[in-house]
Amino acid sequence: MSELDAIKNTIEGPVTVDSIKKDLLNLGVLKGMVLLVHSSLSSLGWVSGGPVGVILALEEALGPEGTLVMPTHSGDLTDPERWENPPVPEGWKEIIRQTMPAFDSDFTPTRGMGRIAETFRKQAGALRSDHPHVSFAARGKQAEFITGSHGLHFGLGEDSPLARVYELEGWILLLGVGHECNTSIHLAEFRADFPGKKEIQQGAPILQDGVRRWVKLNELEEKSEDFEEIGKAYQKSAGKILTGKVGNAQVELIPQQDLVDFSVEWMSENRK
Repeated sequence: MSELDAIKNTIEGPVTVDSIKKDLLNLGVLKGMVLLVHSSLSSLGWVSGGPVGVILALEEALGPEGTLVMPTHSGDLTDPERWENPPVPEGWKEIIRQTMPAFDSDFTPTRGMGRIAETFRKQAGALRSDHPHVSFAARGKQAEFITGSHGLHFGLGEDSPLARVYELEGWILLLGVGHECNTSIHLAEFRADFPGKKEIQQGAPILQDGVRRWVKLNELEEKSEDFEEIGKAYQKSAGKILTGKVGNAQVELIPQQDLVDFSVEWMSENRK
């Protein structure tokens, strides 16, 4: 969406830090929450301050005792053998493995996470977990606990920021996006037992003792095709989803533990 389109679609005047904060509080965001946010800036309408305005509103709603978390994934640092959108020529793959710069939590940009997450990871005081593919950034009281010990293997499993958010009884905010973007359901994949579940091997460039190396990582083969179906089933089962609008965006606020536990059972019963 162009900026002109955003202006035309924002009928009630510009979206501001104060209006976003008001909408978040009306939705049910509480001070002191641990809040994992997946977002689309364009869905909100024209925002005064752009992604900075959204982040400030989120942090004001959470207060000094709260913690804001966002995915800061960098899927372009994965093994080119598995690239499909688009693939690269076979003769390029080994060259890429040998030359791709190592993941750097300060320097490596996000890919496909949107402008809000990319801006948030660079905010003073934000901490980013040290995973070359599926890092998360956090800022606030629990940021170190959430990001400080992200395991290299099975990056969305038990040694991930997702599992730390689960332990802290955090919440998920889908801000203008659907459950296809809901990374917490990947945590359920690690915990569920279903046919066809399998491990794969990935690769990534990382720094080890100051030396750039291409390392092999063990991962679960992820399947997100049914995430929207899982979200609808959760809501139909009287799941604890709070819905509303922030700016122009349709939003959902969900307790992460409850959704993950439901998703584990759903996958065990429905994935064939």
